[in-house]
Amino acid sequence: MIRYLLTAAVLLICTGLAAQRTLTVHLSGKGFEDAVEWEFRCSAGMNSGHWTTIKVPSCWEQQGFGEYSYGQVPLEERLNEEGHYRYRFTAGEDWKGRHVELVFEGVMTDCRVLLNGREAGEVHQGAFYRFSYNITRMVRYGKENLLEVFVKKHSDNSSVNQAERKADYWVFGGIFRPVYLEIKPAEHISRVAVDARADGSFLSEVLLKAGKQTAGVSVEILDAEGTEIARFPGPLTGSPYKVVLAGQVEEPLAWSPEFPHLYTALFRLLDSKGKVIHEYPLKFGFRTVEVREQDGVYVNGVRIKFKGVNRHSFHPLHGRTSSKALSIEAVNLIKDMNMNAVRMSHYPPDAHFLDVCDSLGLFVLDELAGWQRPPYDSVIGRKLLEEMIARDVNHPSVVLWDNGNEGGWNTTYDGDFRELDIQQREVIHPWGAFGKINAAHYVDYDYLSLDHFAPRHIFIPTELLHGLYDGGHGAGPVSYTHLRAHETVLDLVC
Repeated sequence: MIRYLLTAAVLLICTGLAAQRTLTVHLSGKGFEDAVEWEFRCSAGMNSGHWTTIKVPSCWEQQGFGEYSYGQVPLEERLNEEGHYRYRFTAGEDWKGRHVELVFEGVMTDCRVLLNGREAGEVHQGAFYRFSYNITRMVRYGKENLLEVFVKKHSDNSSVNQAERKADYWVFGGIFRPVYLEIKPAEHISRVAVDARADGSFLSEVLLKAGKQTAGVSVEILDAEGTEIARFPGPLTGSPYKVVLAGQVEEPLAWSPEFPHLYTALFRLLDSKGKVIHEYPLKFGFRTVEVREQDGVYVNGVRIKFKGVNRHSFHPLHGRTSSKALSIEAVNLIKDMNMNAVRMSHYPPDAHFLDVCDSLGLFVLDELAGWQRPPYDSVIGRKLLEEMIARDVNHPSVVLWDNGNEGGWNTTYDGDFRELDIQQREVIHPWGAFGKINAAHYVDYDYLSLDHFAPRHIFIPTELLHGLYDGGHGAGPVSYTHLRAHETVLDLVC
């Protein structure tokens, strides 16, 4: 009897803890290694015109559907095939009364979603960005639900096609990143943004879906062993949608590629009695990034020489669909080459790639998609910028933002990067001179001699040598690194 009561008590405690955390239910695989079969019909090209199945996530060309497309081929000469996906899942009866979010990590390119025959929300345009729908009132709890996803390979928005679909690389179609449900308490923490500096200063903005129960928010800072080293409370005052928590951590271990120390911030939404309504854990690192004009980029007070590569999310068998194991392999390969940096060419990567850069130690230039001219228009570009920063803002590995590539930047929202980013990271224009940084591409070895005594930008050439032509990787990089001692150099090989 005593054993039964103890077991029941433990189960009750575990159930309570689980109810406080977000429950994630994957409808697809987490990558190409464990992809899940969905029903599928492609409108044109290979294996089209009839219902069959496809693995999700995947690029449908790599699964034998549609038509392979290269970005330099004029859009009017390509098929604009559409994919119709269907997947059935059973929603838990115990989800009733909670908040249910349907999350897509990335879909190429225009995505329309129906649940049980009802529109989940507006069509999402833009391939490389996380987006979600609140489906709380659409779910049939305790019953089977039908999810339908309609995907257009090329966008109805011409600027999205210019920024993502007209480029010097292969363009694919499909649900190429994971799909999952997030089940949270009705009152919950929606999102968190953190700015943690090397001196131990900690600032966070906590976005809420608060209600009658919500009375306050707190954050507990845990070290790598899970030991609490600081705690900062915050009453619910002012806006019911955002709380600012700040404090000081004594002598934290700073994050760097050589020593990628990570901490956990455990945010808690509390009721008036101090009971936890929702817990939100977040991995982060203490580090300070400064871009000193005409000097260099400093991380934790040390001037950095970036040495790295440009990286596409690409696999010969799986296209743009990746996996965490592939991210670990790629980051280890870059580090094995004695490099410390990677540029995301030419779009934001999978979330797990940034997680690995955080944990293994690699500087990241995170890039809003854009391919030469023209860029995203100001409306869709601003929306996708918000989605990128909302997802990636807390990664200590991300030290600079890129606004497009080689003229594919929209200057209308240059200032919005800093407005949206709690860490106020600098923005660069790859291939151009903007702000404090000159990111010129394919320059001659004596390029900087033309500066004479003019005020100099920090020199970070974000592309130097192509891997497929121009002599191949490593064809004379020494010529580019023998620059003035005060210059900061990023040898990024495209």
